[in-house]
Amino acid sequence: MEEKIFMARVAEQCERYDDMVEFLRPILKEKGGNFSVEERNLLSVGFKNLIGGKRTAIRTITAIEQNPKYTRFGTALGHYKKRIEGELQKNCQDIIDMIKGDAMKTSDDIEGKAFFLKMVGDYYRYMAESAQEAVLEKARQGALQSYKEAEVAGRELPACNPIKLGLALNFSVFYYEVMQDSKQACLLAENALQEAMNKIDEVDEETFRDAKSIIELLKENLTLWKEEEGDNNIEDL
Repeated sequence: MEEKIFMARVAEQCERYDDMVEFLRPILKEKGGNFSVEERNLLSVGFKNLIGGKRTAIRTITAIEQNPKYTRFGTALGHYKKRIEGELQKNCQDIIDMIKGDAMKTSDDIEGKAFFLKMVGDYYRYMAESAQEAVLEKARQGALQSYKEAEVAGRELPACNPIKLGLALNFSVFYYEVMQDSKQACLLAENALQEAMNKIDEVDEETFRDAKSIIELLKENLTLWKEEEGDNNIEDL
């Protein structure tokens, strides 16, 4: 197991994220949800970077499609985007299945359970970004259920806990981008922000540093949403 963790870090430095996930897969199967904080962070990096390039590619192609100069290439662009969307959907479903099949069955602490439920919600949300019809509805409902379950699981966590704050950030982004419910997005973000600001002076230096970065993202999103500006590329974790 130590060797797999080491090789996952090597793969990360090599920016070989497919390999990174493959090195982490047997560890997730063996340890389930009982990951250390460092191991959870490694898992997050591997998963997020595995699909990050595909999310960016889809946004880039969508922007090109909207340029009148390239209308004549619309069919080719559409086929290319659909191919990348298929890869992203497959990667996200694979990640969700791994977490549900291994981590969710054995995670035995509040923080770990909230972390993995949030992660499931995130990858359903990433699926929803480019999904259509039945797949879109499945992804919406999967994200909504997982985020709500993560909220319940993390209810007893301190207001400035980075996982709890990150959940509020990403859940609010889900409401804004996927559900197109800006009122609920703002309400969720504002509540988390207010609770965190009330407790921020009571936390240790490391928690303060982690919490502060998420608080700034919550503030930025609220500013965008309330001004009804931007292009919906809202920050998340």
